[in-house]
Amino acid sequence: MNSGIAALESAYTIFFSVTILVIAVLAALCLLRAIIGPRLADRVVAVNMIGTMIIVVVAVLSVMTEGYLADICLIYAMISFLAVIVLTKIYTGAYKQAKVEKTELSIEELDALLEEQKLFPERDLSEFGVVMPEEKEEGGEA
Repeated sequence: MNSGIAALESAYTIFFSVTILVIAVLAALCLLRAIIGPRLADRVVAVNMIGTMIIVVVAVLSVMTEGYLADICLIYAMISFLAVIVLTKIYTGAYKQAKVEKTELSIEELDALLEEQKLFPERDLSEFGVVMPEEKEEGGEA
């Protein structure tokens, strides 16, 4: 009877080892995706996938060896979740910054718009982020 249990434990050990090896290869491929990109969103998703795969590896190790690794797995899951939230906030900030930079004008373009405003004062330049200074009336306040 003991030989059957030993064979089952050996089969589980081989299965868990192969599982960890496969997940390690997949994590390496996700690392490659995180480095190559091409977009920032791809990188954030790849980092999230790597975190999830590490959680699975730690969970498999907790089943194979010690039960306290399950606690570490839960803590790592919380940290990984917070990391993805922070990366997403940084991504949205970078997206908004790029959107603002795209609408910013060079000095020459701004000068041309200001000249055009002098020629056509009815045109509203606020869409370009240009705020015209208010002109003081002569003979007004003393």
